Amino acid sequence: MAKYIGAHVSASGGVENAPLNAGAIGANAFALFTKNQRQWVSAPLTAKSIKQFKENCEKMGILPQHILPHDSYLINLGHPEEEGLAKSRAAFLDEMQRCEQLGLSLLNFHPGSHLNKISEEECLSRIAESINIVLEKTQGVTAVIENTAGQGSNMGFKFEHLAYIIERVNDKSRVGVCIDTCHSYSAGYDILNADNYETVFQDFDRIVGLQYLKGIHLNDTKKALGSRVDRHESVGKGLLDLTFFERFMNDPRFDNMPIVLETPDESLWAEEIALLRSMVK
Repeated sequence: MAKYIGAHVSASGGVENAPLNAGAIGANAFALFTKNQRQWVSAPLTAKSIKQFKENCEKMGILPQHILPHDSYLINLGHPEEEGLAKSRAAFLDEMQRCEQLGLSLLNFHPGSHLNKISEEECLSRIAESINIVLEKTQGVTAVIENTAGQGSNMGFKFEHLAYIIERVNDKSRVGVCIDTCHSYSAGYDILNADNYETVFQDFDRIVGLQYLKGIHLNDTKKALGSRVDRHESVGKGLLDLTFFERFMNDPRFDNMPIVLETPDESLWAEEIALLRSMVK
């Protein structure tokens, strides 16, 4: 079974440091921010940074398809107001272009929020339209929608939301989904119970389609099933027990894609990665 596991590592001091940080924790996959995630505008990537990033990935033996960059938290592709929407679309385009420059094939993002100002459907339609606009202006990078816990007015906590967006994306070869295990549980998908686990992923295949699954955020959770609260926990320290993680690690549906930890204690990442690897039978 080919499992590619890593964590969302720091790109502090330049994106070229991210692959080295991933290598240091024994990862063969990773996530990163290609720019400061709390600012709208960042300085462009330099030719030197881009070259070193690619060299360091090669040095660490990490392939582009096992790298899952995450966009800025400020972006809301379903924003109810024109100004916020335009700003979000411009920032998302910039992120996609950075991925193009780095030779990466995926960009992970949270779909967006209606902020209680427009209907859920209108918000989802705006997200799809945002994706279409940006895909037309870029090439080679797949827009990977992350399922959410459904906190506040966030969309994307139901598989049906993801399917609705994908249905409206013109180029279906460049849209995908990242499943976050913490978000799934908080949104009400009981992946803890063995029978329900099977049902959840069968439902995902039926509603969205497993062919769209491009990556995983493998996180334990602090909050109860269906709480709609997004609080990650370290592996085996939250409500998802080690039997869940063992079942997950031996599930061939999650082969050959980036499996990324966003667990809160980064000092445990190397240990968590080793533990998850040891579970593979």
